[in-house]
Amino acid sequence: MNDSASEGAPIQRAPVYQTQRRVEFRDTDAAGIVHFSAFFPMMEAAEHEFLRSVGIPVMPHHESEERLTWPRVAASCDFHGPARFEDILQIDLHVDRIGQSSISYRFELTCEGRRIATGKITAVCCDLKAGGKLVKTNVPDDLRQRLSGPQND
Repeated sequence: MNDSASEGAPIQRAPVYQTQRRVEFRDTDAAGIVHFSAFFPMMEAAEHEFLRSVGIPVMPHHESEERLTWPRVAASCDFHGPARFEDILQIDLHVDRIGQSSISYRFELTCEGRRIATGKITAVCCDLKAGGKLVKTNVPDDLRQRLSGPQND
């Protein structure tokens, strides 16, 4: 029997965060469809919106004592179908895993119910030291709870 928890199964089935984004002309290629590389900033923007929605700064304020930040260490995206200029994309963010010092997100991008792309991003919790040096640190318990979102049974 498979132990789904050890295989990085999602923490929850429903997305923890949903947002929409209109496809802009700059997102498209010569064929008039969204270029695969445009999905990465869309996923990153959804991640940033999610972090702000749970009260976690994306980047620490220069005067803040708390100096945590979340650099990405892995990102992937699979293309499933075309989206075009002016389409409205639904972006669902799922928290797949919260490790000791990292968080893995899964994204589903759809348009009018059609699957457009799926992606993954893994970010590491880091302490931002003087001079911009990043030092990996454990995800604090209070942030872990906020990142987990509402638990579904």
